[in-house]
Amino acid sequence: MIHSPSLQTTLPNRAEAGRRLVEPLLKYANRPDVIILALPRGGVPVAYEVATALKVRLDLMLVRKLGVPSHPEYAMGAIASGGIQILNDDAFRAHSIDRADFEAVVARETQELLRRERVYRRNRPSLQLKNQVVILIDDGLATGSSMMAAVRAVRAQVPSRIVVAVPVAPLETVETLRMEVDEVICPLIPEWLMSIGYWYLDFPQTSDEEVIDLMQRAWQQEPSTGSHTEHLDD
Repeated sequence: MIHSPSLQTTLPNRAEAGRRLVEPLLKYANRPDVIILALPRGGVPVAYEVATALKVRLDLMLVRKLGVPSHPEYAMGAIASGGIQILNDDAFRAHSIDRADFEAVVARETQELLRRERVYRRNRPSLQLKNQVVILIDDGLATGSSMMAAVRAVRAQVPSRIVVAVPVAPLETVETLRMEVDEVICPLIPEWLMSIGYWYLDFPQTSDEEVIDLMQRAWQQEPSTGSHTEHLDD
């Protein structure tokens, strides 16, 4: 088990992290029933590399972490499209969180989730995931709250299979997810994870513009099927 990063274990950047997920996902290549859902924003550059290599569809699963008011980087839960809400009981035990403060965070993050839906997906049709193989990808996991919210949102649509693929996540989070989904792919599993960026050499914040650019490129590669060919810059 890995304790701290080294040149052998550190991920160069998000694009390379995505390329390292390709080989364990090769069995899903060229399949029309497979769709990759990236968790914006950081998961998009990772997922783009995977979707391009496997030649499968790429779309977005909108989720937002609910940060503890006094420690915003620590998740007290997460929300996802469709009204899904996940709470982290450990966070509530460790911090005194006022109900009004909690509701304020939920309201703020809900507005940001809706903004991203408008900006990123525009007029694309809603996701149809029934009987599909869904691969959820992010740039890494800490508590896993956001990914768990994404899993619940996907499961509500009754897919045939749910796969979670991330470059790095702590052992406890990976083991928890393995009880929730059909398959977890995670090449780098440290015993602890101070932050996701700690395991990357280059980890800048992913911008809205980068998300839009990568998603437009992916959607332009899809077969021309009506609204799926809509441009994000019109």
